[in-house]
Amino acid sequence: MAQVSKDMTIGEILSVNYDIAPILMEVGMHCLGCPASQAETLEEAAMVHGLDADLLLEKINAFLNA
Repeated sequence: MAQVSKDMTIGEILSVNYDIAPILMEVGMHCLGCPASQAETLEEAAMVHGLDADLLLEKINAFLNA
């Protein structure tokens, strides 16, 4: 069972399962291919986009474990 954490970078998260990309794009993270975004943690990216990192993490992990 795959699991994502807030301290993982966007690049690491997408390497777990690239199908997570639409979830991130749906919440406004449209620059997933940008080199800078690949090195940001999920928590940092959420903060930059004004999102609750815990809710986003919950949504991603629910998708992975569905």
